Amino acid sequence: MDRTVGVVGLGLMGEVLARRLMAAGFSVVGYDVDPAKNEKLASLGGTSVASPAEVAHCGTVVLAVFNTDQVEDVTEKALKPAAKPGTVVLCTSTCDPDRIEALAGRLAGSNLRFLETPVSGTSEQVRAGDGVGLIGGNRAVAEQAKPVLDALFPRRFHIGKAGDGGRAKLAVNLILGLNRMALAEGLAFAERIGLDGQAFLEVAKGSASYSQVMETKGSKMLKRDFAPEGRVKQTLKDVHMMLEQGECVGQDLPMLRVHCDVLESCVRAGEAERDNSSIVEEIRRRRR
Repeated sequence: MDRTVGVVGLGLMGEVLARRLMAAGFSVVGYDVDPAKNEKLASLGGTSVASPAEVAHCGTVVLAVFNTDQVEDVTEKALKPAAKPGTVVLCTSTCDPDRIEALAGRLAGSNLRFLETPVSGTSEQVRAGDGVGLIGGNRAVAEQAKPVLDALFPRRFHIGKAGDGGRAKLAVNLILGLNRMALAEGLAFAERIGLDGQAFLEVAKGSASYSQVMETKGSKMLKRDFAPEGRVKQTLKDVHMMLEQGECVGQDLPMLRVHCDVLESCVRAGEAERDNSSIVEEIRRRRR
């Protein structure tokens, strides 16, 4: 496999993915709409370019952009016209699974081999190699991309066809978000009834209520450390997608609607760019 990998989108997750690739011995060529992020990649030892089309010469291109619109635009308008035959595109973004399935269908037989590869985990978990890749698409393409996938996601599952990785990611994120909400409410409640928050968190970790989110978000909530590992606005984007999918299949998601309301309140409070653990602040604000 070509040892030069392109990365389009150098935000929280894109930068981490670029770092993992370079640590595994790959050269990285990257692009982001934010010039500061391009400069950061260059300072880390990567090569920044002026447009996503300039990434298309790489044999493998990793997409870490914000949403489905951007995935479609970059893939069809920038990469497809410029890429050589057999170029593998790994889409790590959390996207509308129906549109990703349709995109993969449109690309069938083209110069691009498209693989859906969203990741479950915060940017810090992915940095540490603890993110879980959720793969959707052709197994032969996944085998071709194995060296890159090994660098990005040492743990991964091949879920099924293109679109199924995103469907699994949305379902996982639904559970994760509700765990985060439950932790925020439990900590706010413990504080309000007079318990020491840190001491209570340790009790919760040792109890039947334990979830991994206590490790990743508990201290951030207590210390009000909202440096982003997963932003409120991105979590809300995913929640809206889950609700849309639920509407399409006729499945009511009552607890998710509450989560959505809390996240929207955080955005109105000016917290869209904060870490999603800042939902605890909205819970603390909801006093009778």
